[in-house]
Amino acid sequence: MRAAVIALLTLILTAPAFGQAPTQDHLPGTAPLDLPTPLDVAMVRGINRFAEEEIALSRERRRRHWQPDFSGAAAYERSIAPNRERFTNLIGVSDSRRPAGRKATYEALQGGANDFPPAHLESLPTFEGVNADYQLVVPRGGGEVIVIPDADWAPEHLTGAIPGLRPEEQVVRRLAAMDIATRTLRIANRSSEFSGWPGIRFTNQSHREYLYRPAFELGRHIIGYEVQKILRAVDEIEPGQPVIVWGIGEGGLLAMYAAAIDPRIEMCIVSGYFQEREGVWQEPIDRNVWRLLDEFGDAEIASLIAPRRLIIEDCVIPTVEGPPKATRERAGAAPGMIVTPLRESVEREYQRARQTYERLGAADRIHLEYSGSWKDGRCGTSYTMEAIGAMFLDRRRKLEVKFSRLDGDAGQVALYERQRELVEEFRRHTQRLLHASAKERDKLWAKADRTSLAAWEKSAEAYREKVYDDLVGRIPHALISPNARSRKVIDEPTHVGYEVVLDVFKSEAPGSEPVIAGGILLVPKELKPDEKRPCVVCQHGLEGTPMDTITTDPKSPGYGPYKGFSTQLVQRGFIVYAPQNPYRGKDEFRVIQRKSNPLGRSLFYGLSYGGKTAMRVPPLLPPRPATADRPAIPGYCLSICSADFNEWILKNASTEDRYSYVFTHEYEIFEWNMGHIANYAELASLMTPRPFMVERGHDDGVAPDEWVAWEFAKVKRHYDKLGIGDRTEMEVFNGPHTINGKGTFDFLHRHLNWPKP
Repeated sequence: MRAAVIALLTLILTAPAFGQAPTQDHLPGTAPLDLPTPLDVAMVRGINRFAEEEIALSRERRRRHWQPDFSGAAAYERSIAPNRERFTNLIGVSDSRRPAGRKATYEALQGGANDFPPAHLESLPTFEGVNADYQLVVPRGGGEVIVIPDADWAPEHLTGAIPGLRPEEQVVRRLAAMDIATRTLRIANRSSEFSGWPGIRFTNQSHREYLYRPAFELGRHIIGYEVQKILRAVDEIEPGQPVIVWGIGEGGLLAMYAAAIDPRIEMCIVSGYFQEREGVWQEPIDRNVWRLLDEFGDAEIASLIAPRRLIIEDCVIPTVEGPPKATRERAGAAPGMIVTPLRESVEREYQRARQTYERLGAADRIHLEYSGSWKDGRCGTSYTMEAIGAMFLDRRRKLEVKFSRLDGDAGQVALYERQRELVEEFRRHTQRLLHASAKERDKLWAKADRTSLAAWEKSAEAYREKVYDDLVGRIPHALISPNARSRKVIDEPTHVGYEVVLDVFKSEAPGSEPVIAGGILLVPKELKPDEKRPCVVCQHGLEGTPMDTITTDPKSPGYGPYKGFSTQLVQRGFIVYAPQNPYRGKDEFRVIQRKSNPLGRSLFYGLSYGGKTAMRVPPLLPPRPATADRPAIPGYCLSICSADFNEWILKNASTEDRYSYVFTHEYEIFEWNMGHIANYAELASLMTPRPFMVERGHDDGVAPDEWVAWEFAKVKRHYDKLGIGDRTEMEVFNGPHTINGKGTFDFLHRHLNWPKP
C-alpha cells in the first residue's frame, strides 16, 4: 500500500475573524505552544493512554447495564434476558440453525492396526452451508460431554490418535475409560495454510483471523459461528439427558459463551481461559468483540450461566506468541498473544463471579480448581472428572474402546482436508452474506422519507444516530476547555502557518491527561480585520503528517500524492486547517482500534482517518441552529472524498478480490456490522442537503472504477430525486492515487461562494 493511502477535503461553515492577519509567534487568543515531542507521537500516545484508562474504568461502569433480580431463579432469568440477548448479538449468533436430527452424516474412523472405538466423524448441518464436525465416542443419542479443544488441538489429539498430548491431557480417552460418551468439536486452528485466495495472495493470518475479518464487517464472528456449532450438538441431545460442555484454551472461551447463551447446558467447564479480560486487546484479533467490555467481562458472562454449574480450571494451555511467521510470500497478520492466565487474575475474576452465585444461594455450583503449579498444571483434574461422573450416575453406557493412532501421511492428509473444508465453509458463508448485504441495507433504509427535502432531513436523523452509536461509537465525556496553544511554523509571502494544539476530552481516571487534537492552520496574510472566510480542512493519509499536504517541494515524499493542495488552497484565499491524525506509527496507532472496539468505539469517534473521515465525520456533524440548551454549531457544510470512495463493504469483506483489506496489514480497518448498516452511498446520503463530491483517478489502486461508479450512482440518484442533483458530482481523471485539484477546487469555490483567483 502507498504511504499516503487517503486524501480528503472537508469544509466547515466559516472561519473565525482574527481581527487582522496574525504574524506573531503564536495566534492571538492562544498560549504559546511548548511541545517537545512531535505532535503525531504525542497524539497517538495520549489516545492509547486514554483508551487503556477507559478499559480499566469499564469494570465498574458495566453495572449500568444490569438489573438482576435475586428473588428467585425464574425472576433472575427474566431479569438477565436482555443482557443475554445483547451478548448473543455481539458475538454474531444471528443465523438460524438447522433442526435437530437433520441429515447428519457419519464416517467410521480407521487408523493403524485397529479400528477406532465405536466412534465416528459426525457432520451436523448447522446453518446455511456450514456443518459442525464432531468426533463421537458415543452411540447415537443419550447424554454426553461436548468437548471443545484448544484451537491448535484436533479432536484426534484428545484420544491420542495423534501424538502431541500426554495421556493425562487426552481427556476424551479418560472420559471413555469412565464409560462416558463424548462429542468433540473440530474448530478453526491457528495455522495459515488456507488463509488467502489463489491468484490474489496468501497471508500469514491464522485461519481464525482470516475468517474473523470479513465476518466482523458483516455482523458475524468466528466466535459466534463456533458457538452455533456447539449449540447444534446440544440440539441433538435427548431431553432429560445430561448436557455438559467442556472447553480447553480457545475451547474454554467457546464453551463459556455457549453456556451463557443456552440455559439447556447444565454444566460448563472452562479450562485455562477464565480471567480478567481487560487485556483482550493484546490477544489475537479474532477475540475482538465490539462493545464486549462495555457490558461483559468473564464474571458477567458467568452471571449468564448462574445458577447452573460452572467449574473453572486454572491450568496450563498452549501459548501463542503471535501469528505464523511472516514471509515475503505471506504477510499481513495482526499481532496478538495467548499465555496461561495469571493465577491472581483468575482468582480476582472468580471472586467477582462467585458473588452472583452467592446471592442466588448457589455458591456450591461454582468452583475454582487449581490444577497444579502455574507452569505445569494440566486440565482435567480429579475434581472435574468426578463432577462429570456424578452427572452420569446410572446413565453410563459401557463403551468398548480400543484407541489406535493415525500414523503416517494418510492421517495427516485427512486432518489437513478436514481443516480446509472447515475454513472454506465459513468463507463461503461470509461471501453469501456479502452478496446479500445491499438488500439488507435497503430494508433498513426503506423507512427514510424521500418525498421532499424537508421530509428527508427529518427522517435522516434516526439513521444519523444509528450510524453514530452502532458504527462509529460515542465518547461518553463532554468536551473540555480547549486550552488552545500555538506556534508559528510557516511564514511565506502569501500566508502564515501555525501549529495548533487543543485539549479535547479526558477520562475520569485519577491523574488523567487530556486527549489532544492538533494540526497546522494556514492563514492568508491578506485577511482583513473582522473578515470571515470559509475554512477548508485538508486531511493527510495513512502514516502522513500535515506537512505532507502543505509542501510544494517536488522532491518531498508528500508532494506526489498531495501536490501541496493545502498551500494551493490558502493561496486561493481560503483559511486552511491541516490536522495531524492518529493513524501513524503502524501498530502504535492500530492498537487504538483494538483498545476501543471492546468499548463500542472506533478510530472515528471524534478523530480522523483521512478520506474515510469524509465519509463519516461530516455526515454526522451537520450545522445546527442555536436552541435554548446549546449555541449554534457550525458543523461541516460540504465534503469532498478524494482517492477513497468505493464499494466499501466489498472492499472490506471480499475474499475473492485483490483490492480487499482481508489480505492486507490494515487489521484495524474493519467496522462491526457495517455491511448491514451503511455503505458509502448511505453515509453520503446523510450529507443531504449539503454538497458532496468524489475525486477519482482512473489508475487509483484503492478500487476499480466500476466499484466507484456503482456506489456513486446511488448517491447521484439520491440527490437527483430530492431535486438537488447539482450539489453532488464526481470528477474522474487520468491519474493515480493523488489529489487532482481541478474539479474539486471549482466545487469549493462554487459552493462556498468564494471567488476564484
